[in-house]
Amino acid sequence: MKEVGCYDENTNGVVVMVKAHNQKEHIQQVVYRILDANLDRAREGLRIIEEWCRFGLNSAQLVGECKKERQELASWHTAELRAARNTPDDPGTALTHPQEEERTDIKSLLQANFCRVQEALRVIEEYSKLYNPNMGKAFKQMRYRIYTLESGLMGYQRQQLLLRSHLYLVTSPSEKLLETVEAALKGGLTLVQYRDKVADDTKRLEQAQKLRQLCNSYGAIFIINDRVDLALAVDADGVHLGQQDLPVAVARQLLGPHRLIGRSTTNLQEMQAAIADSADYIGVGPVYETPTKEGKPAAGLEYVSYAAKNCPIPWFAIGGIDTSNINDVINAGANRVAVVRSLIEAEQPTLVTQFFISQLTNRVRPENGKPYI
Repeated sequence: MKEVGCYDENTNGVVVMVKAHNQKEHIQQVVYRILDANLDRAREGLRIIEEWCRFGLNSAQLVGECKKERQELASWHTAELRAARNTPDDPGTALTHPQEEERTDIKSLLQANFCRVQEALRVIEEYSKLYNPNMGKAFKQMRYRIYTLESGLMGYQRQQLLLRSHLYLVTSPSEKLLETVEAALKGGLTLVQYRDKVADDTKRLEQAQKLRQLCNSYGAIFIINDRVDLALAVDADGVHLGQQDLPVAVARQLLGPHRLIGRSTTNLQEMQAAIADSADYIGVGPVYETPTKEGKPAAGLEYVSYAAKNCPIPWFAIGGIDTSNINDVINAGANRVAVVRSLIEAEQPTLVTQFFISQLTNRVRPENGKPYI
């Protein structure tokens, strides 16, 4: 390269060439820095997700998927890109936002890091087109795989929590609804269904949003009764459908594969149909006559006993169950129950919740001498 400013009539041309060369080198280094920074962001975010899959979910499959993506990221993170790093002069290192300094629950932490990974992959996909077109193609496919991993992980969490849930609160209209639900959540409740047959949609949406936030903060599942549209609007964990509501298959098509769908059943034919339709769980009842199912005859403890022997998916005995008859329901074979009035109308919802859960989890199975699980 000629030294700028030391030559005759060609000097201007040389200056232009040198400036162009320097500009190209500068852009190249900027692209390298962008790729390096976002490869780091994606790898860090994935590691945070992987740790929850490992220690929080004990899922070897999800851990393996995270690790595979991290290893592919590492294979593209070359020494050439790392050499462009200039952390002291990076203005972004001093920037932060209050939302980055606090996470309200594990779901918000995971979602924040999935967003972090997905944003980083999109940046890499675009800027790598200036570096290596094959890299851009690879990261486009990786971004789609991360979307699938996110929905799969959230679905896995819901399924695992459903399996661990023994008490299911179905709400009814109450002036102290939020206060009562939170008190029950403090007592260990992990599954809440919002049910209100009389409120208008504006009120339903408002209450559902508040209950969704409350359940998120306690790590509980939040289900909407009947309304798939409302479940989607508030990002609920799923819906519970009655026999006259949408077919399970239609609800699944609208909600996607990873949200929970429950179905009410009153007899063995309805149970078998719900299982065949791939419902995630069912209600078994009403065990006793109840005003929430006015005009519907009780299915009785016989149906509970049948479910205990024949239902391969999670099921909850429901209908008129309270502290005075819970042991009869357990003795019939139930280890999960759903309640309405006995919690919504309780003077001390936290203590009643703790009582129900202790009865459901501490009883010994007569057939093998082991606790109910």
